[in-house]
Amino acid sequence: MRVLLPLLMLGSVAHALYFYLDGTKPKCFLEELPKDTLVVGHYTAEEWDDNMKSWQKHDGISIYISVEEAFDNDHRVVSQRGSSSGRFTFTAAESGEHRICFTPSSSSGRPNWLSVHNPNGGIKLSLDLAIGSSEIHSTDKTKLSDISQRVRDLNARLLDIRREQIFQREREAEFRDQSESTNSRVVRWMFIQIVVLGITCAWQLSHLRSFFIKQKLT
Repeated sequence: MRVLLPLLMLGSVAHALYFYLDGTKPKCFLEELPKDTLVVGHYTAEEWDDNMKSWQKHDGISIYISVEEAFDNDHRVVSQRGSSSGRFTFTAAESGEHRICFTPSSSSGRPNWLSVHNPNGGIKLSLDLAIGSSEIHSTDKTKLSDISQRVRDLNARLLDIRREQIFQREREAEFRDQSESTNSRVVRWMFIQIVVLGITCAWQLSHLRSFFIKQKLT
């Protein structure tokens, strides 16, 4: 009896499982991923070999891999076709459910590969899925060196951005202090003008009162 192992939750760093693909029908999984989570998957597709009496890799097998953001109208973030074994990676741009699908094809000429209902039919796909991995594995030292250099360049750019942000904050603080000082002077000058206008009005009223009193007496 064939057993389909479910994907584990994010508490584990890696998921190792295998399942069977029926003909050219895609097999999909939904995985809830936090934002900026790196996912690295390694897979191996095999057909049943009657001579070896076991599941074996075949050069004629190819696997189409797609990853879609189920929460964003199935926006596709991964679309690649690989051989019978390979690797795929992606980073979750936003938090939410991601649909990971595998669609097989085979040119082996073996008729039973199209259906899992036939004895030893279908494609057996072994999948090792690392979620939240912070390492990128590679056997190419040149690529590793290039990645390290890019990381150093990015760190240097981040430091430059950090220094620019600090400089801009200092300028903003200086501008804010100048604005507050200017506002204080404007308020103080308005208060002085109001006091002067009040004194002027009081003097004018007093003068007019004296004038009318004199006019009345005469």
